[in-house]
Amino acid sequence: MSHRGPLTAVLTTVLGATLGGLLIWRVYRTKRKRLPSVQTAADPVEAPCPVEKELTDVAYTCTRAPLLEKEFKAVECQTTQPPPAVQIPSSKQLLGVKPVMVSSEEEWQQLWPLMQKELAVFPVLGFDCEWVKSDAVSVKGRASAVSLLQMATYSGLCVLVRLLAFRSGHFPLSLMEVLRDPHILKVGVGCYEDGKRLTRDYGLSMTCTVDLRYLTLRQRLTAVNNGLSLKSLAADLLNVSLDKSLELRCSDWEADQLTLEQMTYAARDAQVSIALFLHLLGLQSEASPASSSGSSYSELAARCQGLVDVPFRGRGDGEDRASDGERRRRTRKPPAQESPESGDQQVPDPRKNNKRKPLGVGYSARKSPLYDNCFLHAPDDQPLCTCDKKKAKWYLDKGIGVLQSEDPFVVRLLFEPSGRPDSQQDYYLTAKENLCVVCGKADSYIRKNIVPHEYRRHFPTEMKDHNSHDILLLCTSCHAASNVHDGFLKQQLAEEFAAPQGCEEGVRLLEDSDRRRVRSAARALLTAGEGLPEQRREELQGLIKSFLNVDEEQELTDEELQQAASLETRIFNKAYVPHGLKVVQAQADQGLRGLMDLERRWRQHFLTTMQPRHLPPLWSVDHNHSKFLRKYGEDLPIKLN
Repeated sequence: MSHRGPLTAVLTTVLGATLGGLLIWRVYRTKRKRLPSVQTAADPVEAPCPVEKELTDVAYTCTRAPLLEKEFKAVECQTTQPPPAVQIPSSKQLLGVKPVMVSSEEEWQQLWPLMQKELAVFPVLGFDCEWVKSDAVSVKGRASAVSLLQMATYSGLCVLVRLLAFRSGHFPLSLMEVLRDPHILKVGVGCYEDGKRLTRDYGLSMTCTVDLRYLTLRQRLTAVNNGLSLKSLAADLLNVSLDKSLELRCSDWEADQLTLEQMTYAARDAQVSIALFLHLLGLQSEASPASSSGSSYSELAARCQGLVDVPFRGRGDGEDRASDGERRRRTRKPPAQESPESGDQQVPDPRKNNKRKPLGVGYSARKSPLYDNCFLHAPDDQPLCTCDKKKAKWYLDKGIGVLQSEDPFVVRLLFEPSGRPDSQQDYYLTAKENLCVVCGKADSYIRKNIVPHEYRRHFPTEMKDHNSHDILLLCTSCHAASNVHDGFLKQQLAEEFAAPQGCEEGVRLLEDSDRRRVRSAARALLTAGEGLPEQRREELQGLIKSFLNVDEEQELTDEELQQAASLETRIFNKAYVPHGLKVVQAQADQGLRGLMDLERRWRQHFLTTMQPRHLPPLWSVDHNHSKFLRKYGEDLPIKLN
């Protein structure tokens, strides 16, 4: 037998494979050249950014025509290896990408793979909703429900989902999953409230929302001077003008065919939201688009710490959902310089805007004075402290005190008190007025904890006794303004000590991926049922049976499927430490002085931000500190509560 036979066969195989590969490559290159490119509406001749080049395999249209299957195959042909860096488009490029309308499950399923690919790079969606805004009743005669759902990815890809088209049937499982996915941020103005509306109208659950107004306030940008509506933020930060005319805002969003103007209006709200998010996080540059390798959810969530799933509490700063957005625009002053004593940065005083509703509306003011200015005296008649009349009468009722005077009301104790003031120049001996310590208003007031309770509650007992020094009276307006300022210092402490605050569930409860897969499998079986391929259905059933300890030979009952579909996927995080406790623990590591520094910091913060003009005499940022050191010493063992 000739030795050249096997060698010839090998050479022939290699040569054939090489020629075949070259032929396939030639065909692939030819197809790519023929595919349409995405043109921006802002500048038709501008070269698309690298992210847009990835979208060239899909022809974006402003109609409801299905996307071509061949174009998605072209997307799949591209390399599966992610590029070392993606280029983040500028706002101009991002807003130029035309939206895609989705009115059926088939159209959504065609678009979802591309959307999923974008979310793998940046797990963020610009988010907004539209509904008929005509006396809360739709033009079709039904109660007004959300008509259109807008979601935009970081590249500008914007999906407009016509929710009414799904009302009679089921929503695609992947659509429901992306809305409730706790690892995909949904950003916008009023997005938390939009999520609640989706739940009310369709039972759709949405989590992981971040209101851009909070993110803007945290940045303390001096460029923001016209308010916090989406239109104002777009103009101030992106130099983008949004059309918020009444005609468009209140147009018929349930029409059988939406106009080009309606679709552009809806898409720009979602696209501007994602552009603002990228801008506020410093990921986008107008001069030249930034390059990035993408960001994981944990990286983005860390920069939105304390803001996830938190409803916006401001008044008059919302988007145009109320009445007239322009009427709500606010004028802000540039931030003042940092206080060298507290490290706090001044923010615009929310009380000085007369165009908004008064702060503190809805607060429950005290119905009786806080201070009765009654006096307690020791058996030898030495003044001990002031107190309220109820407490003073308690000593009389118990027979352990006698009335010395009616006006002022003075009770002399018949026993030796546990402690006496060091001198007659003591804070607790001073009479206090029932008025707001900031503005002097005397007709309504609330008690204000200068050191917030979430920190004070964890202090050692030695520092929790007799802390009325840090409870002052504020009117409802000043109380609300002080709470706004407190939020900034809390966030500063959260960042300094890696102590998340805000959405407690995001830290206290963790998402269990195994339970989540089981729940998704059960919902897929209930939703799609016999429509799933046999192999996929068996795979999902096996996953559920394994979790529920059901024999593989047995069929799953409806009760078992419903049980799996309603499975709670969050589990308690045993390593969870509340924000306040974590901050106090960090300060307690420095001993008694560390806790006194935290106490001093909050007191100085109140003085710096509110500038009170009616503080009680002898009120001090160092109150009782020298007494603590003298009584307990610096080496006091700290036992936190």
